[in-house]
Amino acid sequence: MGRGRAKAKQTKVARELKYYSPETDLAALEAELHGKTRARRDEHDDAGEDDYDEWASPEDTTR
Repeated sequence: MGRGRAKAKQTKVARELKYYSPETDLAALEAELHGKTRARRDEHDDAGEDDYDEWASPEDTTR
């Protein structure tokens, strides 16, 4: 019989999530949409280099 409280709690949580609207950082959104954060991503983009290449054995690289 304890299902009533659990269902009421789930309904309350679902309602809070549905109507919750956090503050939006519009400046960060604008910077992301205009690609101003692209330079930071380029530093970590190795154009397909694998981190494990230096440990690969010669047999693995000839396949």
